[in-house]
Amino acid sequence: MKKIVYTLSYLTLVLFLTGCSDFLEEDNKSNATAEDFYITAEGYQSLLNANYAQLRELYGNSPWLYACGTDLYAEGRDREPLGLSRYTNLNPSSEGVGALYDTAFKAIQTANTAVYYYDLTETTDVLDQQLGEVRFLRANAYFLLVQTYGGVPLITEYFREPVLSFDRAEAEAIYDFIITELEAALPAVSTGAYQGKVTQRAVNHLLAKVYLTRGYESFGAATDFETAASYADAAIAGQSLDLSFEELWSPDYAINSETLFSVQYDAASVSTDPFSLGHMQTAYFGPYQGGSEIAGDAPYRTYTLCPTQFAIDLFEEDDERYSTTFMTEVYARYFDFYDVDDTSTLPVAHYYAPAWEATQADKDAYIVEHPEATYHDYGTYVPSANPTNDYQTIPMKKFDDPEAPFGQNTSRRDIILSRLGETYLIAAEAHLQAGQPGTGLNFINEVRERAGVDDVTLGEFDIDYILDERGRELMGEYHRWFDLKRTGKLVERASAYHYLVEEGNFDGANGELKILRPIPQSALDLNQNNEFEQNPAYQ
Repeated sequence: MKKIVYTLSYLTLVLFLTGCSDFLEEDNKSNATAEDFYITAEGYQSLLNANYAQLRELYGNSPWLYACGTDLYAEGRDREPLGLSRYTNLNPSSEGVGALYDTAFKAIQTANTAVYYYDLTETTDVLDQQLGEVRFLRANAYFLLVQTYGGVPLITEYFREPVLSFDRAEAEAIYDFIITELEAALPAVSTGAYQGKVTQRAVNHLLAKVYLTRGYESFGAATDFETAASYADAAIAGQSLDLSFEELWSPDYAINSETLFSVQYDAASVSTDPFSLGHMQTAYFGPYQGGSEIAGDAPYRTYTLCPTQFAIDLFEEDDERYSTTFMTEVYARYFDFYDVDDTSTLPVAHYYAPAWEATQADKDAYIVEHPEATYHDYGTYVPSANPTNDYQTIPMKKFDDPEAPFGQNTSRRDIILSRLGETYLIAAEAHLQAGQPGTGLNFINEVRERAGVDDVTLGEFDIDYILDERGRELMGEYHRWFDLKRTGKLVERASAYHYLVEEGNFDGANGELKILRPIPQSALDLNQNNEFEQNPAYQ
């Protein structure tokens, strides 16, 4: 049966690439074989849905490879994966190293299946659009891989027979493939507003980021930054940043007008198993405060990826993003912040004083007004100052889901992958690097105007300022490691602002720095191509 051949072939690929025996079963509503089912409109739609479902595996679990070991986040009471967080003893078998490799290749093989059946399934009015969406998703998975590991196997086939040996493509070839995929997807996908499926603006946004990232590489084209700027301009499409930052992150579970692409969740799809089918983004970026055992009075948090002092210090008093990003005043019941209209008389459990309220007079005044509160002085509520106790780091509320059960994997909010504020910052960086700083300045100042802070001047506008602004605007949004790696600032910034990272931690084998992550040992062990090389820093 073709269904059996498909399953065995797919499993063989997954076993080689990941060492994992689980795989996604597409929603086959009958006993039909894959050959019969996927050649129908209903079957092909099911296969497309399976491709979108892979996003939940890519982004819905522990976000170590996206965020830890950077300048913005550090571990508090609980330990992050040591190699990824501190770069000491980072090796091909380190905890968390293989997670993205595993899930990205599973997503790629699911996409390859859809590309294969495109030529076999019945023709519909939306078939070309569906293929465009699949090509975008496949390109996105490869973009994650090439940024993280460098060159990887370039696999575009749907396998019918077991394949046990793969070559490693150069990173340059992976970028070429990503760009080809996205440029092919662009005219095919929807031109309408984002409603959960890939649109042209989402493709333009990702193309801008791919060209921007390649522009820093030794093999990048001289025109990459200029091209990135043009794609960012196309993704922006003249739209202003009209929502306030608070409106942008209000937990109302609806797609807002500035979202270009996201990982979709909904209450119905999570309700059958709410403690495993939701995602974990809300569980990070703050201290443990109780979770499910205190009947929903507070969200579960891991006490990892807590904001560093540098992250706190990025904000100034008038920046509206600070109060939206962090829960500066925690009520006796945490979620009363969302559930009670008038909070003025509620008892305060914890208060985290900002830098602009750091005087003794400020403290005395607050304590008089809230004698019941535990007052955390500015500078004392980050991991480097007090990493051991509950509530001793400031919680990030940006991703709070007040209606979710309070375990680790329970949030039903979308995970935002691309939004208009970031597109503006991509445009700012691309124009700066293309030698058009004046134009780039206009984009970054649009972001700052929405935040309520003064414009940056041309004399201040450089790559470090852009990274600081990305920190303020995109705190916690799974971009930071890629930002620092792209701009060549990972070693400098992580060693300067992460209290557990020293510059020497990045020293690897052969005089190489541990910038790229190692190819997972499980993948190397299962590959029968003995010439498949590890990244130089780990040889």
